[in-house]
Amino acid sequence: MSGTPTAASPQAASQQAPVSSGSLEPDEALPVQARGLVKRYGEIVAVDHVDLTVRAGDVYGYLGPNGAGKTTSLRMLLGLIRPTEGSIRLFGRDPLLAGAGALDGVAGFVEAPRFYPYMTGRRNLELCAAFDGDGASERIDEALDVVDLAPRAKHKVGGYSHGMRQRLGIAGALLRRPRLLLLDEPATGLDPAGMRDMRALIRRLADERITVLLSSHILAEVEELCDRVAIIRSGSVVYEGSLSELKRTTAGGYQLRTTDDLRALEVCQAQAGIEAVGRTPGGVRFDADEVEVAALSIALVGAGLGIITLASEHATLEDLFFRLTEGDQVEGNGSGPAGAAGGSGEA
Repeated sequence: MSGTPTAASPQAASQQAPVSSGSLEPDEALPVQARGLVKRYGEIVAVDHVDLTVRAGDVYGYLGPNGAGKTTSLRMLLGLIRPTEGSIRLFGRDPLLAGAGALDGVAGFVEAPRFYPYMTGRRNLELCAAFDGDGASERIDEALDVVDLAPRAKHKVGGYSHGMRQRLGIAGALLRRPRLLLLDEPATGLDPAGMRDMRALIRRLADERITVLLSSHILAEVEELCDRVAIIRSGSVVYEGSLSELKRTTAGGYQLRTTDDLRALEVCQAQAGIEAVGRTPGGVRFDADEVEVAALSIALVGAGLGIITLASEHATLEDLFFRLTEGDQVEGNGSGPAGAAGGSGEA
């Protein structure tokens, strides 16, 4: 099978100079700890001081536009490329120092899994199992069942759809009995049915207590699957934390519709604590805390206005994504550094 490997050999790792771990204290309970990760290619900064913390049981989304540095980050996590700066721990182990041994319980693929097209799906998995050892060949049938490929196991991979190849790649990863699964853009290029099947598969894996770190630029995928996210822009993480916290940090906008919106606009502009007041096609929009909103409603009624609608706005993940990746910062329970990095590298 060809394609990007998921483990560096211990011999190769031993030839690499260790990267400074800074003040990172290894925590064997955490599947992923990355601190201050930097990757430079000449003058291009592909990844700029990235911190990531993936907890056991997370479905963790690494979200960003193409070219933001997602794939480069995953390559460093798997020990496939050496960070320019920073430190990495997978279950407390450093991939650059421990080599392939750091990847015990870790599996996945970077970019797209590749197989011999003239061999069957089963035969490709048999080759993977031969590399992995440790009874992996005995888990082939189970892995094929998990990814719903058992009926096509005897068919040549050359006849597989893109989605089937993606699922076969996950089957190959499952042969290792991973506790941590790293998936790079698993739904990219899939049709709607393929995306639905991939989401269902990832949910099943999460239900089996496998920690999943998936990179993606597909917002619906991340919103449906992930409980925690890191959003990366131009190589820098601009937010890390829960999706619910991210949405809460942007709360505060309100839509108002009354019996006289022009008069309501004047009342809002005169009311203390009511900010960013403006007309909209449906009425008036403003920003305020809940206490000020309560006072405003009293002032509107006192001005003889009937309130038809007074509703808080809830930003969608798409709104937040574009806000974060096109300029603004949002401080959450684990937000990244402010400001963009230098140039961007690969996705």
